[in-house]
Amino acid sequence: MTELREHRTRHTRVVAAPASTLYGLVADVTRWPVVFAPTLHVRHLEQDGHRERFQLWALVNDQVRSWTSRRVLDPGQLTVTFRQEHSVPPIASMSGAWQFAPRPDGGTAVTLIHEFTAHDPDAAAWITEGVDRNSDRELAALARVAELPYSLDELVFSFSDRAELSGAAADAYAFVDRADAWPRRLPHVRRVRLHENPPGVQDLEMDTVTADGSAHTTRSVRLCFPSESIVYKQLVPPALLLGHSGAWEFAPDGAGGGVVLARHTVAIDPAAVAGVLGEGSTLGEARTYLREALGANSRTTLAHAAAYAAGRATAGEPGEPASEGAR
Repeated sequence: MTELREHRTRHTRVVAAPASTLYGLVADVTRWPVVFAPTLHVRHLEQDGHRERFQLWALVNDQVRSWTSRRVLDPGQLTVTFRQEHSVPPIASMSGAWQFAPRPDGGTAVTLIHEFTAHDPDAAAWITEGVDRNSDRELAALARVAELPYSLDELVFSFSDRAELSGAAADAYAFVDRADAWPRRLPHVRRVRLHENPPGVQDLEMDTVTADGSAHTTRSVRLCFPSESIVYKQLVPPALLLGHSGAWEFAPDGAGGGVVLARHTVAIDPAAVAGVLGEGSTLGEARTYLREALGANSRTTLAHAAAYAAGRATAGEPGEPASEGAR
């Protein structure tokens, strides 16, 4: 058997922030979708002290890829090591480390190392291109957030809304899945462009209007897990946000009804607050505005999804087919 050649990349950036702050940003993988542009979704599978295992979905060279990784967190040494459990071809194996070296001036030299092998030698250049692009973007995102004069807890927050279902959760799922039908079903949606390829991976561009009349164009990648959840990451978030991710979660109650939740996690862009909300506006006011604006649209969608499911139950009809690309 031919031994696979190991490739190694090393990316470093000096950031004007303490090493402990940067380590914390990398260690908390649950916030990655709103901090790192390539990361779409993270699902924890195991956590045991400083060891964890999770499945991650990300854009690699503009393609949605998913893999399961194991990490070891070492806050004493300020390092995070990682290894993909089962790499996705053309990658045969992938591992690496984040290293945070404090500097005398109070800043930090952040180093991101990747070591990988490829099933096909010709694919090594494609993999290296993706690693280089994502590493540069992740280091830039770390610097952008860590160098702000605010803590991550001030910038990032989560909230959720829920609706009780008298109809089937599967029908509510179908309503949310069929975002291409939203312009005729939801009052705050003006335009939708939906493309699905492969099945379960949706590229959604949408024009919406908030309760105060503000219009926004957003673009999201949505990952659809039939009858369970639809998670999304906004690639083009509204002007007030550095990042926005969320999920629609569906839970049947076993008696023909259930619950649907709309979850949001957002990262505020402090530089945009004055332009959007007016001079002198605070981060607290931005949080209140976002909670109401995003929540109002979610609650409208939840209400219409619940009404749709109730109508299907009353009519005794099966759920609507999934979106065109999933058929």
